[in-house]
Amino acid sequence: MFQDNAKAKQIKGKVKETVGKALGNTSVQRAGRREQLRGKAQEMTEKASERVHKWTKH
Repeated sequence: MFQDNAKAKQIKGKVKETVGKALGNTSVQRAGRREQLRGKAQEMTEKASERVHKWTKH
């Protein structure tokens, strides 16, 4: 469930980055790249949390 939100952030960031490139706006490009990285970090954190939960549940 949470990973969907993380993926959405990554997609939104990619769109921003692409629009920034098309417009020649480096600040929008960077903002898009940051959003992608935040989404990826969130996804990785959630996956790690799920693994820890599985390990401690047994």
